[in-house]
Amino acid sequence: MTPTHQCVAWGNVWRWDRQPAQPRSSLSSMVAPREQFPFMNYSQNCVKSGRFWIRKEVIVAVQTVLGSIPAHQLGVTACHEHVLWHPPDSMALEDPDLGLDSIPAAVAELRYFKSVGGGAVVEMTTEEIGRSPLELSQISQATSVHIIAVTGHHKEKFSAGLLEHQSVEQIAERMIREIREGIGDTGIRAGVIKAATSLNQATEVERRVIQAAGLAHQQTGAPVSTHTEAGTFALEQARLLLDAGVSAQKLLIGHLDRNLPRRVYFQLAELGVFLGFDQIGKEQYWSDEERAKLICDLIEAGYSKQILLSSDRARKSSWKVHNPQTLGLGHVLLDFIPRLRQRGVDEVTLSGILVDNPARFLDF
Repeated sequence: MTPTHQCVAWGNVWRWDRQPAQPRSSLSSMVAPREQFPFMNYSQNCVKSGRFWIRKEVIVAVQTVLGSIPAHQLGVTACHEHVLWHPPDSMALEDPDLGLDSIPAAVAELRYFKSVGGGAVVEMTTEEIGRSPLELSQISQATSVHIIAVTGHHKEKFSAGLLEHQSVEQIAERMIREIREGIGDTGIRAGVIKAATSLNQATEVERRVIQAAGLAHQQTGAPVSTHTEAGTFALEQARLLLDAGVSAQKLLIGHLDRNLPRRVYFQLAELGVFLGFDQIGKEQYWSDEERAKLICDLIEAGYSKQILLSSDRARKSSWKVHNPQTLGLGHVLLDFIPRLRQRGVDEVTLSGILVDNPARFLDF
């Protein structure tokens, strides 16, 4: 006889039950530990996440430099970082601290990040500033930290020469290829689309990239993460990307924690986009105490599911491996999260910001 037991959907989670029953209010009815139903072959149809089993067909994936993984495997995710990048020669000569070019140093810093609870980083380096997918895959293998590489482009200051003669369609075509097939001939696929704007404006080149990002997002579903110059033009940038076809639920507006007018944060939140607080620890721009206060206000207003954190450590001196006096990639977890706890943010909300929000943003 055919067994009556089957996998029953409950949102993104499936449980074994005798019949496809109507939803019940208790948490235990939503998901079920394997031990409650030992007679089923979970290994064929489900994978384990903590005590619970999730149906394979409904698992959403994140594209890392080592391949596609279920979103729930990411763990604590830093949503805007640089692991390897190379500034233009003129900038490097003027400021030798800029740039990160050492694989051993990157391995050491990411191992440290892992040791304090980190699980994944979104590596926001684009082609024009030294994106290195093969090296990123080596670093990921050596550290067991998931790394998500990007396609797309930085602001005009860096990308103008590369994009001068490219149409929106040509830019989009390459983005799509790098997401679906891989970057160059590496076979390493990008998992995020980057777009950027300049101080208080989007130049013609940047608007082409924004339009291309919209096309690529519509074709692939890949999330879009942005650079704003010191947080300026953030609201306008978000509207341009939404108008270009990017879903608000897959759009992260970056570098917002630079002491912008308070209303901008709430206007962005009302659009439904993710808010990137990714300058954490950079006290020269805005104090972490003020960042924490604003984040708590956003949480109280009901926007906790739209907050993403990172520290955008792009200088050698900002990494602990180079400068033992700093917390490096551990700053968010070791210093900033305790500040939020002290302000009364509960563990469920913190876990949502650090783990659930990045997973929801990055899956496609």
